[in-house]
Amino acid sequence: MTYRNPIPTVDIIIELSDRPHRPIILIERLNPPHGWALPGGFVDAGESLETAASREAKEEIGLDVRLIEQFYLYSAPDRDPRQHTISMVFIATAAGNPIAQDDAKSVGIFAPWEIPPQLCFDHGQIIADYLQYRYYRLRPRIRF
Repeated sequence: MTYRNPIPTVDIIIELSDRPHRPIILIERLNPPHGWALPGGFVDAGESLETAASREAKEEIGLDVRLIEQFYLYSAPDRDPRQHTISMVFIATAAGNPIAQDDAKSVGIFAPWEIPPQLCFDHGQIIADYLQYRYYRLRPRIRF
């Protein structure tokens, strides 16, 4: 029997705590789909979501992060054009200068009013939800 279960992933909204306005880090993806995205990736077998988030941040931007909280779980079947994924999104902080590594072609540091429009996956929705939470403490609503 072949199972076609969704694949667990993590995405990390990383606020730079040592900069004014606490900008967030986005990576420009090296591999398809191309465009800007939150740092993140697939959870390895035997790995917790928290460990995967910390590992992915280190691999993609070279910074150690402090996970603050689990923000929200995104699971729309079409959120990733490659396959059905479920992503636990974390909010984290970091300090220092991120450097593009691993799957990142480049790294960008963006204030909330500078977020580029060409975001991959459902990361535009994730960032919009995060900004509502950051400024108004409103969590995302369940979407069916």
